[in-house]
Amino acid sequence: MPDSTVTRTASASDKNGTSATPQVNVFAVHGVDPEVQAYAMAKYSRSALSMKESLKEISEQRAEQFLNTFYFQYGHRSIADLAHIAFAIEKLSILAAIVLVDEQRWDGQERSTRYQNFKKSGYYIPDFGADEPLRKRYTETIDFLFSEYDALTQEMLRYYMGQAPRPEDMPEDAYTRTLRARAFDNSRYLLPLATNTSLGQIVNARTLETQIARLLSSPYNEVRKLGELLKEAAREPAFNAQSEAVQGLVDEIRAMSESLGVKAEQQLLRPVKVAPTLVKYANLSEYEIQTRRELEQAAQQMMAGAAIEKAPLVDLLDEEPLEVEIATTLLYSACHYSYRQVRERVQSLSAAQREEIIDSGARHRGRYDELLRAWHSGQRFRFDILMDIGGFRDMHRHRRCTQIEQGFTSVHGYDTPEDITSAGLQNRYQSAMQRALAAHDQLASAADPHAGLYVLPMGLRKRTLFKMDFAEALYISELRSTQAGHFSYRKVAYSMYEEVARKHPGLARYFRVTDIREPLDLLKR
Repeated sequence: MPDSTVTRTASASDKNGTSATPQVNVFAVHGVDPEVQAYAMAKYSRSALSMKESLKEISEQRAEQFLNTFYFQYGHRSIADLAHIAFAIEKLSILAAIVLVDEQRWDGQERSTRYQNFKKSGYYIPDFGADEPLRKRYTETIDFLFSEYDALTQEMLRYYMGQAPRPEDMPEDAYTRTLRARAFDNSRYLLPLATNTSLGQIVNARTLETQIARLLSSPYNEVRKLGELLKEAAREPAFNAQSEAVQGLVDEIRAMSESLGVKAEQQLLRPVKVAPTLVKYANLSEYEIQTRRELEQAAQQMMAGAAIEKAPLVDLLDEEPLEVEIATTLLYSACHYSYRQVRERVQSLSAAQREEIIDSGARHRGRYDELLRAWHSGQRFRFDILMDIGGFRDMHRHRRCTQIEQGFTSVHGYDTPEDITSAGLQNRYQSAMQRALAAHDQLASAADPHAGLYVLPMGLRKRTLFKMDFAEALYISELRSTQAGHFSYRKVAYSMYEEVARKHPGLARYFRVTDIREPLDLLKR
C-alpha cells in the first residue's frame, strides 16, 4: 500500500545556495493504538528506526512485552506519557466529577451549568440499605431542589428581561439565550451535588493510572466505582465512531469476495483496547488511604474542637519556614479550618512535633508512590480561598497552579447571589437552602456516611488552597475578572489582584484586570 503521509521538510543549502538533502522531516500520525504509539515513540531512545519503520514492525504483542519490561520492571514511567486516550464519562454526579477531574495533567470539558438546563439530568442515589424513610427524604429533597432550580431560572429570566429590554438589532433567540445564561448563573446555586453531569477527558496513560488509583482510594462509594469503570474501559474494546460506516464498506467488499471481506473486517473492525497493559496494575493506594486517616486524626487532635474562625473570600498568605508550610498544608487538607488558623497551631508546636506531622505524610509511601500533592511547597503566591462550589468548579480548571482541596461540608454556610435578592427571591432561595441543610443533617445516619453531602447545593462554600507563581496569579486575575465571567469567580479574581497589589504595590500596574465595580452590561457575553 503506498505511503500517503504528507510530510514537511526543511532543507539545508550547499555552498552555492542550492537545496541540499532535506534535514528535517515532520508528519502527523493517526490510526495507531495508544499503547502501540507509546511503544513506537519510546523506541526513539532505544533504536535508530524512524517512526514509520517502528510502526511497521510493531504488533500489539510486542508493544505489551516492551511495556511490561521497560514500564513495569525498569520503572521508565515517562513512556506512558506518550499514550493519549479519550474517554467519555457520562451520568456521574457533580460531586464525583469534581473528584475525577482533580488532576494537574488533565484535559477535558464538562457540561456547563451556564449553557445547559440541568432540570432533567437525573441524580445519583447513594446506598440507603433497607432504610426507606431516609431514601425517601433524600429523593424528595433532590426533587424539590430541581423544582426550585427550574422555577428560579424562569423567575430570574423574567427579572433580567425587565432589566435589559431587547435591542432592535439583536435577534430574539440571541437575546433570550444570553439572558437565560445569566439566569442559570443564579439558579445553579440550588443544583445539588447529586446532579448528574457528563464530561470528556483526554489524558496520557500515566495520568490515567494515577487517576484510577486515586479514585479507587476515595472515601466515596460512587467515586470508587467510577475508578473501576475507568480501568475497565481502558482494558475493554473501545467505542469505534466509524464502525457503522466501515461495516457498510466491509459488507460491500464481502459481496464481491468473501475472503477479502473477512480480511477487511479483521483489519478495519478489529477491537481496540486503549491501555490494557499500562493500567493493569492501577490499584488503590494504601499510601493515600492510610495517610488521609492519620492526618484527619492529627488535625482533629491538634485543633481540639476549636471553632472555625471567620475568614475572607481570598487570603494571600505571608511566608513561613518550609517545614511549617509542609506541616500546615498536610493538616489543612484533612480539615475545614483556614490555613492561617491551622498554621497558628503548627507554629506553636515543637520542632519534633512538626516533624512527626511531616513524617505522617510520607511514612506509608510505597516504592512507586508519588508524594501527595500537599507536599507541593515553596510557591511565592498562596491564596486560601473560601467560595461557593459552583464558582470553585470554574477555578478548578487552573491546573498550572497547585490546588489543595478540603472536603465538601455544610460548616461554611452558603452564598446568596446579589441579583436573587434584587429580584425579590431571597426568602424563597434561603428556604430551599435551609431545607437542603436540614436533610443533610438527617442523612448523616445513612448506610452511606457521605449520603448527606449529595443534597448540598452548589451554593455551599468550599475551601481550597491555591499555590502559584506570579504569572499565574496575574493570568487568573485578568481572565476571570472580565465582564463575560460568572460573578462568583469575578469577585475571587479581583480580590486576588487586590491582595497582590496590597502586598506588592510595585507589581500592580502589570495587571490588566476588569474592575468588578463597573456597571455590568447584561447583554454582553
